[in-house]
Amino acid sequence: MTIGEIVAAFATGEPPLRIEAYDGSAFGPENSELVLRLTSRRALQYFVTAPGDLGLARAYLMGELEVDGVHPGAPHDVFGALEVFRKTMTHTPDLRTMARIARSIGRENITMLPIPEQEVPAAWRRVAHGMRRHSKKRDSEVVSYHYDVSNRFYEWILGPSMTYTCACYPDAGVCLEEAQDNKYRLVFDKLGLKAGDRLLDVGCGWGGMVRYAAARGVRAIGVTLSREQVEWGQAAIRDQGLGDLAEVRLMDYRDVPERDFDAVSSIGITEHIGRRNYHDYFTRLHGYLRPGGRLLNHCITRPDNSRSVKAGAFIDRYIFPDGELAGAGTVHLEAENAGFEVVHEENLRQHYAFTLRDWCANLVEHWDEAVDEVGEPMAKLWGLYMGACQYGFEHNKIQLHQILAVRLGDTMTWDVPLRQWWRP
Repeated sequence: MTIGEIVAAFATGEPPLRIEAYDGSAFGPENSELVLRLTSRRALQYFVTAPGDLGLARAYLMGELEVDGVHPGAPHDVFGALEVFRKTMTHTPDLRTMARIARSIGRENITMLPIPEQEVPAAWRRVAHGMRRHSKKRDSEVVSYHYDVSNRFYEWILGPSMTYTCACYPDAGVCLEEAQDNKYRLVFDKLGLKAGDRLLDVGCGWGGMVRYAAARGVRAIGVTLSREQVEWGQAAIRDQGLGDLAEVRLMDYRDVPERDFDAVSSIGITEHIGRRNYHDYFTRLHGYLRPGGRLLNHCITRPDNSRSVKAGAFIDRYIFPDGELAGAGTVHLEAENAGFEVVHEENLRQHYAFTLRDWCANLVEHWDEAVDEVGEPMAKLWGLYMGACQYGFEHNKIQLHQILAVRLGDTMTWDVPLRQWWRP
């Protein structure tokens, strides 16, 4: 059987894309703008040996699977088509057809091929080699893997703010930089910061929140495990003349020696710490605050609290090794169990879809420079990852929640205003 015939044997309808194979066969509408092209038998081998998103990613990054109809820096549209296509692949062929399919695939295709150099070992292999999940050493390695790629590459994707977290759009037409500035304004205002206050920003990235706060008279310390982020952040602090108030350190958030901060911001770190560590994480952040101090926790979550927190194979092997996502209710629960009173939370899911849309547009604009800087496979990987995440946020497969909480004092009172005060 040809590749086209094998696909057709499982289909219950025509997909919204076309599949073309190296054997000359095809399946799907001839006039489709979206085309998945298997350029050689090796593509089939990747699919057979790693069914699902991992096999697709391997074939794509190794050049054995090509996609027409979308730019590699912004492949968002293909994910909706693949979702529909997956739902059509529900027919179970009869035994005779299954036997023909097996003979057509052949044993020669059930062999492992070289994998992209960007892929890390499976989680069980990492553990078997002594890489204890969420130890300080392991977390440092994971952060370095994802963030120590190239500051120039990140500048092209993220734009001048160098902010790698969800922006907050006053409306859908606002530019990325304005939306990122508005996000920092939102965090700053929710925390009730004012000149002379002390802020700790854990997982500070390139220091965007630290610099925003320091520019308004707040003494701000940011900590990250990425050396390249520290170098860039420290240079930005010097360039903006904020050295008297702002500091970015290469440090695990668990090792910060200072206490009695007026506020703690955690923008995009909870995803990295592991579900089992939530209680210790929130307890530690609680301990960093003075009585009455506020925490703003901003993190990606699942849309429910019942499924596994484990990341899919593609995300775990290529993007965030050891990363885990829980539901917002779980995050809320653990913050309360650590002693916080949660006073507000909101879902910024749609805002993250807009943010990823704009990051992908930046990658498209700087595609040639990005390929020259990090190589085509890495640039394609980032387009694939961001396009998939954009689709995920649009369709409520993942969410982004901000939780505002307070460390209560002995009198169980605090100075939080009675109504929301952070809206423009």
